[in-house]
Amino acid sequence: MSLFIGLMSGTSLDGVDGVLVDFWAGATRTMAAAHVPFAPALRAELLALQTPGANEIEREALAANQLAIHYADCVTRLLGVADIKAADVRAVGAHGQTIRHRPELGFTRQSNNPALLAELCGIDVIADFRSRDVAAGGQGAPLVPAFHHSVFGAPGKTRVVANIGGIANISVLHGDGQVGGFDTGPGNVLLDGWIQRHQGQPYDADGAWAAGGQLLPGLLTALLDEPYLALPAPKSTGRDLFHLAWLDAQLAAFPAAAPQDVMHTLTRYTAVTLADAIHRAAPAADAVYVCGGGAHNAQLQAALQAALGPGIALATTDALGIPPQHVEALAFAWLAWRCQERQPGNLPTVTGAQGERILGALYPR
Repeated sequence: MSLFIGLMSGTSLDGVDGVLVDFWAGATRTMAAAHVPFAPALRAELLALQTPGANEIEREALAANQLAIHYADCVTRLLGVADIKAADVRAVGAHGQTIRHRPELGFTRQSNNPALLAELCGIDVIADFRSRDVAAGGQGAPLVPAFHHSVFGAPGKTRVVANIGGIANISVLHGDGQVGGFDTGPGNVLLDGWIQRHQGQPYDADGAWAAGGQLLPGLLTALLDEPYLALPAPKSTGRDLFHLAWLDAQLAAFPAAAPQDVMHTLTRYTAVTLADAIHRAAPAADAVYVCGGGAHNAQLQAALQAALGPGIALATTDALGIPPQHVEALAFAWLAWRCQERQPGNLPTVTGAQGERILGALYPR
């Protein structure tokens, strides 16, 4: 066996997703999966750290320690489910929590304490996957298209994998082996923030609240005027751009907008920006496969299918053998495996880096 653990805590800040994977002989076999929700105080602090604030260096370091403890908890659960010893796992791939992403300024910051994680779980830890790509002139994101190509690519078919986390991104897997991809814009980040503000809920379960609202065409048009959407790839984004203060600025021109109608319109916004990106980047796509938290939002999926049109089939990655909630954690287990094998993990055609690079920094157990 060639066992690796992948850990992912994304922009939605709901917690840690983890998988234990066997990559023996080039296969990708998931042996266990686990989810550890964030404690409310940690989630609030990680959210607060997305913007500059007082004493943020110390606060970020303390949050990183707590994050490592949550990661270690997830590792323990995975080992228990699979009845595997820590010594049998070659490495843990831990992405960390993105709190700043400014590749145009030459940096990206993922909060993490991989040294503490290695100490707590007794397994080699590989972290800091994005910075080498940024150092080579790339965006440092998205990094998942290389993994998507390895597990979802099919000769002769053009497939799009749409990851709808806090931010949405696509991987375009062309039938001739070429791969493209970029961040399309907001996924769940605005939806989660808006419903938490008005309903006190962390997310819109199955899109039920959005389904009861009405489209605000003027607001949708204003949202679609965001300059990021028209930028050519390679490009990436995050909470540095798409956040509630950004939304509030757009809403200033619509003071009478009902909150539920705004929610409906935001759901449509995620769907339309994704579909527009797919139509531009993969007009001949045979199918779109959705992963991430947005795959479980029925209202969002219906809006995405309507925006794509009848000529493109829509499904989740379940149809390709991997549950939507496992895909990103699997990707970082794969990136850790690539690092251990001294193989590149980025795609310059996606990130814009000057060339292929081995991604990740090793923290031995």
